[in-house]
Amino acid sequence: MVELSEIRKQILGLIEKNSRIDLKELAVLLGTTEAEAANEIAGMEKENIISGYHTLINWENTSEEKVTAMIEVMVTPQRGVGFDRIAERIYNFSEVKAIYLMSGGYDFLIMLEEKTMRAVSQFVSEKLSVLEEVRGTATHFVLKKYKDHGAVLNEEKHDERMLVTP
Repeated sequence: MVELSEIRKQILGLIEKNSRIDLKELAVLLGTTEAEAANEIAGMEKENIISGYHTLINWENTSEEKVTAMIEVMVTPQRGVGFDRIAERIYNFSEVKAIYLMSGGYDFLIMLEEKTMRAVSQFVSEKLSVLEEVRGTATHFVLKKYKDHGAVLNEEKHDERMLVTP
């Protein structure tokens, strides 16, 4: 585990909110040079502190149909390797967008994004439930997203004009 310097903490805070921030703007906000900011980012990418860059898409504003599902999974951990080997088997399925080891009533939370509910149920029944270690699943479908990765989605626009009557 790497101890973060103050400049690295600042960089991570800024690019977590806006990964497309211009290097020049980033350097100004940090009070440093573009080269130093670029070198710090490159170093954190190499150390896998920065693991990737993502674009948050509000699919509800497009004609594309997407179904987001969260699947609770209960498993029997394997002796000697615990949950890691099972998690690896699951995250290697291309359909899996995220998987988390959880505390509480189930072991893993898996996130899927598919075109249809049928595609989600086929994944659960044909790929997930057939794994020997899986003891049970519960699938929850996201009906509406209000906020995702810190961004408010479908924010209502308020008309701030004053009403003028004759």
